[in-house]
Amino acid sequence: ANRLADAVAVTLGPKGRNVVIEQSFGAPKVTKDGVTVAKAIEFQNKMVNMGASLIKQVASKTNDVAGDGTTTSTVLARAIFREGSKAVVAGMNPMDVKRGIDAAVKTVLEDLEKRATPISKPEEIAQVATISANGDTVIG
Repeated sequence: ANRLADAVAVTLGPKGRNVVIEQSFGAPKVTKDGVTVAKAIEFQNKMVNMGASLIKQVASKTNDVAGDGTTTSTVLARAIFREGSKAVVAGMNPMDVKRGIDAAVKTVLEDLEKRATPISKPEEIAQVATISANGDTVIG
């Protein structure tokens, strides 16, 4: 999970870097889309691949629901997994860890709802789209 998250994390934010992905046909693909990077990574070790698959699911679900933020969700998933694992290794009940994560998610969602700025005007929508397109006003 760490190796996958490391590969995806370099694409984070407006100063994120591009990643070159080898393809079985045609030219390599250059992207800074977290879910695309995540989906392209496979590990030979089955246990490592299993952990990476969990992180890939997070990125895919974020892409399906929000259409953006896949790198952020990948980095957050790694942090939650790492800290949760530390708590379990230290003797905490895994169900208590899950309940704690669920409570934290609820709190964060409530805070985001309070901070959210509703948009409806075409120019506001274009501004958000331009940011998501890394400043490209033609795409945005």
